[in-house]
Amino acid sequence: MSDSTRHQSQDRLHPESRIVHPPLAETVGSRPMGVPLHQGHLFAFDTSDALSRSFGGPDGAFIYNRHGNPTVRSLEETVADLEGGVAALATASGMGAITTVLLALLRAGDHVIAQRSLYGGTHALLADLAERRGVEVTHVSGDDPEEVRAALRPETRLLYLETVSNPTTRVTDLPGLIAVAKRAGVVSVVDNTFATPLLCRPIEHGADIVVHSATKYLGGHSDVLAGIAVFAEAEPHRAVWRHSLELGAAVDPFAAWLTLRGLQTLALRVRRHCETALDLAGRLAAHPAVTAVHYPGLPTHPDHELARRLLPDGHGGVLSFDLAGGREAARTFTESVRLASLAPSLGGVHSLVLHPASTTHRQLSDEELAVAGIGAGLVRMSVGIEHPEDLWADVEQALAKA
Repeated sequence: MSDSTRHQSQDRLHPESRIVHPPLAETVGSRPMGVPLHQGHLFAFDTSDALSRSFGGPDGAFIYNRHGNPTVRSLEETVADLEGGVAALATASGMGAITTVLLALLRAGDHVIAQRSLYGGTHALLADLAERRGVEVTHVSGDDPEEVRAALRPETRLLYLETVSNPTTRVTDLPGLIAVAKRAGVVSVVDNTFATPLLCRPIEHGADIVVHSATKYLGGHSDVLAGIAVFAEAEPHRAVWRHSLELGAAVDPFAAWLTLRGLQTLALRVRRHCETALDLAGRLAAHPAVTAVHYPGLPTHPDHELARRLLPDGHGGVLSFDLAGGREAARTFTESVRLASLAPSLGGVHSLVLHPASTTHRQLSDEELAVAGIGAGLVRMSVGIEHPEDLWADVEQALAKA
């Protein structure tokens, strides 16, 4: 039914019906400068065949927000383009993206190779897959392709890596490790949250799937919860999309809209994050209360040369450092900052600090923390976009108390 015919028929309706079916405004002679927010979750069709076809795949007509949404599609296409992928799937959180991908690709008896230093939520998910779903997991350092080669089994299905590890900022040898996986026919999944597609694009290094917590740098303003998975090929995207329908991890359109808004300033923010983080890392390295600074931009970082090749445009906005006073010093420091805030998450315009061993990685045993390189006095700092001198003054006064 054409819009004109529909409007003519609505003129004959009672007021109660016309209120439920208002006319849809169209833009004529102009266009919106921002992506429109399509908050409605349901889409109507003119024919039964068109409705039936829409259930067939992620690129069909929109039907229901769990299957797809115009605003969400804009986000997916934008991030897929930034990462160099063919398609993307947006989810309700970063863990939603990781969980959807892993549950879609793995089944009982499969084997996963993952680096040791991972985000705590990812580590917990892999442990759960091993305990309750019969998926075996082998952990490797992330800097030695021979470790991956030695860990391969006939049942190995997936290699899981982070471009920059959380919270120790180790830089993973993506080209070397992914090449081993690719020769063995193993799918590689890379969490690129810390780097963003502006600093590194893992698909260019052979990755099959890239995941992001869009809550972090992509959204950038600490006001949205979202995740996204980007695919190098169409078929894995279709397979994961089909599985996502049953998991129900779809992102809300408003969250997608907020993430799109944040992406418009991503380049400006990332440049400032990187510059200030490098400045703070250098000052921290010279402070007597600090025993070690973990930031790839420092020449003393074990992965500095790799970072120069893999992250040529900057080394990210997250750093971590060990305090000489251990856990109590870390507590005092994180409770003493005033410009920075004691809070979880990262990647926003505000500077944030936390103590990983008691928060994001609290599910790890002392032995697992040691293996992951997370000391009792380790503090993680997500550097915001405040003035560098103001940030250092805040850090310096908190260090004096610690």
